[in-house]
Amino acid sequence: MSVGSHFKPSVSGGMISLQTSAADLKAFQDFAAVVPKAAANAQRRAINKTLRWLSTHIARAVGRQERIAVAAVRQRLRSYPVSGGATSGKLWFGLNAIEASRIGNPRQGKSAVSVAGRRYQGAFYKKVYGNSADIWIRTASKHFDADDYPDSTVSARGGASSGWIAEHDSRFPLAKAKVSLEQARPHFESWVRKADEHLVHVLQQELNFELQKYLKGK
Repeated sequence: MSVGSHFKPSVSGGMISLQTSAADLKAFQDFAAVVPKAAANAQRRAINKTLRWLSTHIARAVGRQERIAVAAVRQRLRSYPVSGGATSGKLWFGLNAIEASRIGNPRQGKSAVSVAGRRYQGAFYKKVYGNSADIWIRTASKHFDADDYPDSTVSARGGASSGWIAEHDSRFPLAKAKVSLEQARPHFESWVRKADEHLVHVLQQELNFELQKYLKGK
């Protein structure tokens, strides 16, 4: 049995859809004709279980690859389970850069901030905007490297050397340390294939469970 799962990429992330393929739908419909509620329940449970399995798999894989806390990756995953008469579940994974302060436990040193195996020379860990502390650096610092501070837009007025950077729609000579998740984008196709295989296995288990209940009831 194969399933018609697919993914749709976007600028800020990717949406994975899990659903039964048209080729396998007839066999499922034959069972559903006899016990429609049981078949629908089996499909719903199988897809939702696979969504949870996929979410765990992606969080662990990305956390290991990027050396960041799994909990931080989970915050970028949003699941849309099957409900009502729907036959497709979805999992959204946002790929915008994540604040470096969220990927582990930041430690302030004399001349740098360290977190999750990364070292931000010349930076400091402090509450500047909002209610949480973040890792910041003055853009005029000789240690400022734009690659360590993605998604922070340097003002066109003088560029980085001016020390001005746009952050939260205001101008301030600071940049926030972030970690890019773009490296995870090429893995969407392999995640969908793994989800397909897992969904087949779980769907067979759930259908067998419903069939056994039906037979015992008869």
